[in-house]
Amino acid sequence: MSSPQQGGDPTRDAGQPRAVITDGLPSQLVDTDPDETQEWVESLDSVVEHAGRGRARYLMLKMLQRSREQQVGVPALRSTDYINTIPPEREPYFPGDEDTERRIRAYIRWNAAIMVHRAQRPGIAVGGHISSYASSASLYEVGFNHFFRGKDHPGGGDQIWFQGHASPGIYARAFLEGRLTEHQLDGFRQEVSHPGGGLSSYPHPRLMPDFWEFPSVSMGLGPMNAIYQARFNRYLHSRGIKDTSDQHVWAFLGDGEMDEPESLGLIGLAAREELDNLTFVVNCNLQRLDGPVRGNGKVIQELESFFRGAGWNVIKVIWGREWDPLLAADRDGALVNLMNQTPDGDYQTYKAEDGAYVREHFFGRDPRTRKLVENMSDKEVWDLSRGGHDYRKVYAAFKAAVEHRGQPTVILAKTIKGWTLGSHFEGRNSTHQMKKLTAEDLAAFRDRLYLPIPDEALDKTLPPYYKPDPDSDEMQYMLERRRALGGAVPRRRAEFKTLKAPDDKALDVLRRGSGKQEVATTMAFVRLLKELLKDKELGPRFVPIIPDEARTFGMDSLFPSQKIYNPGGQRYTSVDRELMLAYRESEQGQILHEGINEAGSTASFTAAGTSYATHGEPMIPIYIFYSMFGFQRTGDSFWAAADQMTRGFVLGATAGRTTLNGEGLQHEDGHSLLLAHTNPAVVSYDPAFSYEVGHITRDALVRMYGEDPGAPLGGHRSPDVMYYLTVYNEPYNQPAEPEGLDVQGLLAGMYLYAPGQGEGPRAQVLASGVAVPWALRAQELLREDWGVVADVWSVTSWTELRRQADEVSERNFLHPEEEPQVPYVTERLRGTDGPVVAVSDWMRSVPDLIAPYVPGGMATLGTDGFGLSDTRPALRRHFHVDAESVVVRTLGALADRGEIDRAKVREAVERYRIRDVQAAPADERSDPSPAT
Repeated sequence: MSSPQQGGDPTRDAGQPRAVITDGLPSQLVDTDPDETQEWVESLDSVVEHAGRGRARYLMLKMLQRSREQQVGVPALRSTDYINTIPPEREPYFPGDEDTERRIRAYIRWNAAIMVHRAQRPGIAVGGHISSYASSASLYEVGFNHFFRGKDHPGGGDQIWFQGHASPGIYARAFLEGRLTEHQLDGFRQEVSHPGGGLSSYPHPRLMPDFWEFPSVSMGLGPMNAIYQARFNRYLHSRGIKDTSDQHVWAFLGDGEMDEPESLGLIGLAAREELDNLTFVVNCNLQRLDGPVRGNGKVIQELESFFRGAGWNVIKVIWGREWDPLLAADRDGALVNLMNQTPDGDYQTYKAEDGAYVREHFFGRDPRTRKLVENMSDKEVWDLSRGGHDYRKVYAAFKAAVEHRGQPTVILAKTIKGWTLGSHFEGRNSTHQMKKLTAEDLAAFRDRLYLPIPDEALDKTLPPYYKPDPDSDEMQYMLERRRALGGAVPRRRAEFKTLKAPDDKALDVLRRGSGKQEVATTMAFVRLLKELLKDKELGPRFVPIIPDEARTFGMDSLFPSQKIYNPGGQRYTSVDRELMLAYRESEQGQILHEGINEAGSTASFTAAGTSYATHGEPMIPIYIFYSMFGFQRTGDSFWAAADQMTRGFVLGATAGRTTLNGEGLQHEDGHSLLLAHTNPAVVSYDPAFSYEVGHITRDALVRMYGEDPGAPLGGHRSPDVMYYLTVYNEPYNQPAEPEGLDVQGLLAGMYLYAPGQGEGPRAQVLASGVAVPWALRAQELLREDWGVVADVWSVTSWTELRRQADEVSERNFLHPEEEPQVPYVTERLRGTDGPVVAVSDWMRSVPDLIAPYVPGGMATLGTDGFGLSDTRPALRRHFHVDAESVVVRTLGALADRGEIDRAKVREAVERYRIRDVQAAPADERSDPSPAT
């Protein structure tokens, strides 16, 4: 690991302090020379009177531009004219062979559309999207041929979020490059049924782990994750883990996608941290899935205002080169005025009509603009292109973006949805849902792309793909460009040096228990983390991520030692500087303290948890949060993290519907374990004791980052998982690790913690997390008051027990000829006596995950319903999960089996006043140490 870098990218930092107010203008100004001021005002009035408002407007804009160049500090305009940001005279030289690149683009356009078309063949009909890539092909091809750096590039390669619906075009290029075969293209969206495997519908790394790197089709998450990837690249650089100064992050997005709150909600961070290693490319085809994005408005202007206001560099690519002479001849600004006034709905309609229509309904609205095109034919008017389809305009924008310093850049490129696909597709509201081309469309499409495909080959069901000879100029050019830029893109590469397992002594702090001190499991995990951070190899790899309230979780103890990452350091005097646990920020800080921002925290978790693949540097994110703000609030982000094969720890602190008392309704979490169970990549545990936390954490580190010996019950297990641990804020005495602990059972999901003592009717009480102490108290009451002997089991993971049982069930289903295997939970319980009762601080559905596999059935207590504000004892009595409720439920189960008289159940209800929340005892726990 190299020494820490100062300030991130040395080419970006010149030692200048960051401005607290960007482009600010003081509101209270003193006029030091009123006479001079009056002269300026009169000069402006004179220009308006003699040269017109257009000339005056030009001069004012020129003054604003000049004032910015002179760093006067006046506010920037939030919206500019509806024209290209980069004028023709400032466009750079285009270094490529445009004719060759145009032909390559034509081949890819054809193959992308044909792949989707062939996927609609009889017996398959799996769908696909043709039009999104058709509108963005030029944007991608400029990137592929000139900007996107592969993983073999000396700088490490770029990270690129491809627009999800454009995946057919990316596959089509990979086909030309020889990375995919025609057979594989014909397996588009047929991942199970296609011989040899097919291609995923969208960018899914988990489904194509050597190809896709970032999932992007859950719209809105791509922009957010790209921002935090760029930020994490700087974090790695600042901490000296990897030099990322020559890597760029690209996110290709749709203008309709920008309506997702996540798309714009976090752009402020990118500007605040000056992430000039980040470029958004927004494909503004003016259409979302069913109609215009802004029929009555102008989405490009709206987005420009958003991004400029947030502090981004904005580059608009609206018009192709054919418009340049017209704009140069627009001496009085009539054409620009029309461009500014025309709503997007009309622009969409123009491209669904013809040149005559455009002449009449656009240019014909002003005699001056009508005159501009009077010598142009209708075809020439129709061929006036949009900027996102003009190679030179797009190249100029991309080059300006990667060379810009101090700000992230957004490129707003105007395109036509379904461009080149024919009149049935271009600009139509229905184009997103169209999957097939008619015979007429196929022929017209081929002719428009000038492809040498004969008529007889244009079968309406299976028209051919087109691939030129490997020795052709186009193929050689395309492959040479990729070699020069560092290899194929996209490509995922998961190559890293495994990390050693933590030393056993690091777990001692949890194994020995807490003695007389009461400690919550949240605090137990923090104690373990502090020990692990001391490890010379593992310590620097941890990335603590806290959305806010670090002090609630006891993680403020990390502030002085690990410090909070801030690329600007700490340039203020902290109000708590005299305290031992003062809030401390540093350019080399290890903690990512995200503020009240669960979405951004999850994005940081994803960036850190996939660093083993994106950078070859395994990092261990530990994202701790109020448990209900995880899968309840950002569940879709965790699905994207699962797709990206994120590894790391997710800590649901303040877990339990009654344990976080005083909050109420949705804030008291009795459901996140159920939500987490729906995500196949999440391994969930609900530990009761600190030593359980220690064993689970160590096993997780070995599984995800080390030489994994295998699952606790044997067999291979995937390392591409994230561990969700629910931990609590209720302190109680943490017992020492029992001698002869069943570690295998602990990791598999359950083990016998406290066998019942004595003679009498028997029962099995299963509990998890904070409910284990209630179960132990119930064990005492059952023995002392009713002569019932109960065994208490600590269920560390209801979900892992269910998954293992389901796997066994599936195996038995597929192999009826073999001896049936027995699920672990069934095996552990079928030799026990008495009914099984389960209790937790979660809704019944969580323990009920194992109910189908419990011999003889299971009675369940849980916290179903909304949370309520009250004391813990009152809430537990209200939900009937406290020790006395466990007793009553156990007695009822015994009565159902005929092992005790039902009158005893009624007697217990009356004795404990089970219906009365006021009767709940204040101390509902017993000594959690197992009986000996």
